[in-house]
Amino acid sequence: THAASLCSAMARHAGPRLPLIVKNLIPTLSSVFDSQRITTTAFFAELLNSNVVNDLILLETMMDNMTGRQKDACMLVRMLALRGLGNIASGSPEKVRKHGAKLLASMVNGMDDKDDPHNLVALEAMSSLSKLLDHVEERDIQSMVLHIAIRIRPFFDSEQPDLRQSSIVLFGNLTKFSEGNCEVFFEQILNGLVTLLLHLQDPKPEVVKACKFALRMCGPNMGCEGLCDMFLNHLREDRSLHYGEFMNNVCKHLMQSYPEMLNRLILTNLFYFKSNWVDIRAAAPMFIGFLVLHVDEEHCQQVDLDQLISGE
Repeated sequence: THAASLCSAMARHAGPRLPLIVKNLIPTLSSVFDSQRITTTAFFAELLNSNVVNDLILLETMMDNMTGRQKDACMLVRMLALRGLGNIASGSPEKVRKHGAKLLASMVNGMDDKDDPHNLVALEAMSSLSKLLDHVEERDIQSMVLHIAIRIRPFFDSEQPDLRQSSIVLFGNLTKFSEGNCEVFFEQILNGLVTLLLHLQDPKPEVVKACKFALRMCGPNMGCEGLCDMFLNHLREDRSLHYGEFMNNVCKHLMQSYPEMLNRLILTNLFYFKSNWVDIRAAAPMFIGFLVLHVDEEHCQQVDLDQLISGE
């Protein structure tokens, strides 16, 4: 935070001197002392939040230096480097388009960071990627959409609320790019659908808000107008949700449009019978009940009753 306030003050008042300051700081990015690398990376990350780096033709230099920190031995440096690269979205959005492929590759590498026990680097990569997506060229993201969607899916159920929120928001943002490989992405939506609907009962309001956003974004890609309308009308941020009634109607649309999905939807719900969150544990059997209620007799044969009964 000190770096942040110092940096915004310098961006405002020390403009002409910044190129020399940056030039003198670059060697400390290779310092043997973690503290020096952390401080300089934090300073550069904040500086990238300001358009002044664009005016002073510093952007490319600083971006290359941030990219170079991705292999740093210190986790905090790697995290701050990703923050800096994500900040280009607010400091120099027009440059994101130009460097899109490079920035996206950095975010994907951050999500795959092998030495990240608390997922702090992954968290930074996900929130920075959400910021960048508004400005990248579709062709740059298209080839990565599937990899990212699969990679972030386990975070939807993380014990850490900020990881749940960031991954779910990112998933919602990814749906904008699903048109090129619609069927493949539809599969990802189906994989995440039960989780997103159950986490509308998440104990953390910010996660509930993220789920509402992601489901509203998924709606148009699901090929079911009734479901899309329900998500848009009932999952508005300012509207409180009558969960039972909502789920009853969602299941009606699901079983009208995708009755062959019944068993898959049931199996995913069974997993949540053992959830640590009591409201989600209660929502899963209710979800299954509504699915079975609305499926026609012909598709009802899919249900493995033994499996259902032993899931209690």
